[in-house]
Amino acid sequence: MSDTLEDFITVLQPKAAGRIRGTAKLIVTGEGAVMLDEAGAREGTQDEAADVTLTASEAVFRKIMSGDQNPMMAFMSGKLKVDGNPQRALKVSAILTE
Repeated sequence: MSDTLEDFITVLQPKAAGRIRGTAKLIVTGEGAVMLDEAGAREGTQDEAADVTLTASEAVFRKIMSGDQNPMMAFMSGKLKVDGNPQRALKVSAILTE
């Protein structure tokens, strides 16, 4: 596992645990995938099934998590791609920005 994914999992584990129904996948371009579910965060694979998938670069995800990038603006500008249930994408965005 890359240091980047390990960092993301460490930060997202307590934020996601018990707060997500189903599954969400964050694809960090060039790094891999992080899966979020009721148990928290773990490393995943890019082809693993999820209810919603958010794809962005490491820099964009870090800016979203630090509060320097609004997730909706990242989506509108094409920096963040969403595939799947839009309501779950909003829930995941809320968790990322805490």
